[in-house]
Amino acid sequence: MTELSFACLDVQPERYAVAPTLLFRLRIDAAAAQRVRAIALRCQIRIEPARRGYGGEEAERLLELFGERGRWGDTLKPFQFANTSTVVASFTGSIEVDVAVPCSYDMEVTAGRYFHALEDGEIPFILLFSGTIFGDGEQGMWIEQVPWHAECRYRMPVEIWREMMDIHFPSSGWLRLRRDTIDALAEFRAARALPTWDDAIIAMLDKARERAAEGRS
Repeated sequence: MTELSFACLDVQPERYAVAPTLLFRLRIDAAAAQRVRAIALRCQIRIEPARRGYGGEEAERLLELFGERGRWGDTLKPFQFANTSTVVASFTGSIEVDVAVPCSYDMEVTAGRYFHALEDGEIPFILLFSGTIFGDGEQGMWIEQVPWHAECRYRMPVEIWREMMDIHFPSSGWLRLRRDTIDALAEFRAARALPTWDDAIIAMLDKARERAAEGRS
């Protein structure tokens, strides 16, 4: 069986992608400098939230995801970030390859809310590999599966995520709303001649704060 080892060397934003995309730079090593014709590689990327610490404000933002800090021993479980695939070209011994991972800033997605909550530090990823290996032998071409235990870890600085999102959505984020909610918000905005959607939401928040203050007085 072909023994492959994987390492993630770097993660950087793809500056010229149409949508937010991270490039994971992988190094693949084949034992005994074996020649590999190709790999149809699949990669599952998960976030391991328990592998880093969190400040007070971060903990407040993560309340919806993980609950109170006292419960984190049970709730800080790994969760899905992305599934992707690529074809690795022929190599002997080792090769480096970029794996493109499209990203979403949708705040309905667990990863989006998690990233938004972080102020600094690093994001702990684990990369789990599977797929099919194609090689050449004395009796012709052979095919094997990527070993089930193939994995590696990488800690990506939070600044990389922010840099990527700022390339596509400077100082912005995404919220998914129902159509009837959008219609109501548009009516509210038009009635007050507010120039932007941000202004409309801020006006609604200000009104809610005023009502809350009146209720306390």
